[in-house]
Amino acid sequence: MKLYSFWRSLASFRVRIALNIKGIVPDEVVNVDLMKGDQCQPAYRAVNPQMLLPALVDGDGPILFQSVAIMEYLEETHPNPPILPQDPRGRARVRALAAINASDSHPLMVPRVRNFLEQELKLDEAARTKWIRHWIGEGLAAMEGHLARDKDTGKFAHGNNPTMADICVAAQVTGAGFFKVNVEPYPTVMRIATSCMELEPFAKAHPLKQPGAPASLAH
Repeated sequence: MKLYSFWRSLASFRVRIALNIKGIVPDEVVNVDLMKGDQCQPAYRAVNPQMLLPALVDGDGPILFQSVAIMEYLEETHPNPPILPQDPRGRARVRALAAINASDSHPLMVPRVRNFLEQELKLDEAARTKWIRHWIGEGLAAMEGHLARDKDTGKFAHGNNPTMADICVAAQVTGAGFFKVNVEPYPTVMRIATSCMELEPFAKAHPLKQPGAPASLAH
């Protein structure tokens, strides 16, 4: 198994958490430096023509891409411990909560979007930061609305065991920290994220604990 990853990639963070929960250790982790544009080089374009992280090679089959699809694959091939509930409605809820982060909010702040805002739309850093904080906040607000309201919310996003939803909550909150988003309006999200980061599979996967990461974001 080979994982293509980068410390600052929140999508890679999601997959690292899932791997850790499942107790899977890749044979090789390939660093693709998004900040240097390694994802646009021919070597990585051959791995993932979309030029996004992460990507996962598992044996001789096709290369896996898109973090949620990879997590679903890991769930199906290594079902214990589970990261999806057993009942269909619960699975749908967890997938929907995960999609708030992975499909709606996070895609609007990735490097290719930030580069387009800068290079094509000529937005300065202040305007770009305002854009990013807005969409992170929208995702946090959506998660808070559901998690604070729903009776299925427990210690974690769905009950008392971490699921794919919690993986995406942790990623959303970590992104908020990267861009200094005010998280006070989202107490339920923050309670759950704190519970997640107290678990070794989450803490070990944190971006700042990966090879090549700075000692802190102020570094």
